[in-house]
Amino acid sequence: METVHTQKVPNLSAVITIGRQFGYSKTHLYSKETLVKLLQTFQKKQIDERNVYLSVCISECDIVLSGQVEPHFKLTFINYPKFPLEEATFKKEIELLTTFLIHKLKQNRIVVVYHNETKMFEKERKIDPRIKT
Repeated sequence: METVHTQKVPNLSAVITIGRQFGYSKTHLYSKETLVKLLQTFQKKQIDERNVYLSVCISECDIVLSGQVEPHFKLTFINYPKFPLEEATFKKEIELLTTFLIHKLKQNRIVVVYHNETKMFEKERKIDPRIKT
């Protein structure tokens, strides 16, 4: 039987949940392909300029709050053992990506859930009007 190698790294994780709607519009949704292209653009830049490899798992979900039911993408990140990062670098890269996506996908707010804290990124304090209905 062939030997299987193992490698351990510190457990670091993050989840970004990002709305599929541009702004608070119900009608203008971006596609998964659009998100993948943006992620790959960001990844290429980080690999080329900083030698940082940040892989992501994409899944679809809905966020429900009062009158709001909004389709979202959930981006899940781990400290991948093949390309391990220190915690400060891991968080910095996630936050650079979050800022990149908030602008490219015209989002007002994105929340990042880390393994040890939750952090909100917000352009304006306004709230989706559907939440209050």
